Amino acid sequence: MQTNFTPEQLADPGIATANKILRTCVHCGFCTATCPTYQVLGDELDSPRGRIYLIKDMLESGRPADEKTTLHLDRCLSCLACMTTCPSGVDYMHLIDHARVHIEKTYRRPWRDRALRSLLAWVLPHPGRFRMALVGAKLAKPFARLMPDRRLRAMVEMAPPRIVGPAADDRGMTYAPIGPKRARVAILTGCAQKALNADINESTIRLLRRAGCEVVIPPNLGCCGALTHHMGRDDQARETARSTIRAFLAADAEAPLDAIIVNTSGCGTAVKDYGHLFAQDPDRAGAERVAGLARDVTEFLDSHGLPPVTQPLSLRVAYHAACSLQHGQRIVAAPKALLGQAGATVVTPADPHLCCGSAGTYNLLQPEMSAALRDRKVRTLEATGPQVIAAGNIGCMMQIGQGTGVPIVHTVELLDWATGGPRPAALTELEHAA
Repeated sequence: MQTNFTPEQLADPGIATANKILRTCVHCGFCTATCPTYQVLGDELDSPRGRIYLIKDMLESGRPADEKTTLHLDRCLSCLACMTTCPSGVDYMHLIDHARVHIEKTYRRPWRDRALRSLLAWVLPHPGRFRMALVGAKLAKPFARLMPDRRLRAMVEMAPPRIVGPAADDRGMTYAPIGPKRARVAILTGCAQKALNADINESTIRLLRRAGCEVVIPPNLGCCGALTHHMGRDDQARETARSTIRAFLAADAEAPLDAIIVNTSGCGTAVKDYGHLFAQDPDRAGAERVAGLARDVTEFLDSHGLPPVTQPLSLRVAYHAACSLQHGQRIVAAPKALLGQAGATVVTPADPHLCCGSAGTYNLLQPEMSAALRDRKVRTLEATGPQVIAAGNIGCMMQIGQGTGVPIVHTVELLDWATGGPRPAALTELEHAA
């Protein structure tokens, strides 16, 4: 793609990066075949190719973002299926991220949009605030259909039937390995995940300890910055990420870490990209160190080795591949291989590359499109006849769980159970209900 940025514009590192990305696009249109929003809406401007044209025009002209451009870029899930498909290697992830920062700085959204986005940015990265919001949403749930704002309805309907109590503050804790020590790892315990499902972190710790890992949860550990980053709030994202980076670096300085384990794939994609987020920042070296250590929990166990299986899974498991894991981190085979080693019969739904519609805050900001994608994903998962659905991202679990009665659990919960841990709560609750 030919671009026409001025020398003055290219002096901006962000524009220079965008220019390089734009020039790799050859207009082939392969991306349209795997774009979820284009498949639903059939509008070229709701495809990666169309959005690239909108971004090029906006950035080249140097103009503020307008309503039309904002509409179509807001509809992008950042699922990154287009990057997996693209034969030219277009770095769409960093291009759409840059465009969202430009929108955030130059476009004045309607007041309802501004209020909602500010509320989400204030609540979601903080487990305590998020838990309080979930309790409020649960109380309001019977009245959701009466609410005139569809996005407010989506927020209320997202509240799970069971609100977990506050998870114990395990920051600053170190857990000894079971058996000979083979590695020292730290865990990113997450934000929303701690409020929605504390069992995932507990399963991860048990599993890693059985695998011979000393497990560290650094003090002062906070949000990775992913949620605010994808809303175009890079300054806020960097500030929260900075404290997390420093927490991990302190643990690494105390005794070298072999890996930083992430069990929420959306966070993992963000952490692995810290070098880019902090490219022009004094903390770049530390950010790159943390990014280089980051591993999805299944990625780590695939190379490190699964603990001995003591109670094989005799279950038909439909594996849902989170977009941030399969497209963002290119981890596809490891989770399914581990589940197979644990004794499960693993089945894959049709069109596994397509997004479920969760995508961070997307299901709250674009509820209609999100619901259409969720319903399609649920149909393909249920068509495999599973006894349980496994996924590696809490957002996907919540999203899919709203549309199906099949229990959905995190992959590590099943692996933990197979290697000596407790039966996942979702399976126990289903058994009791039956």
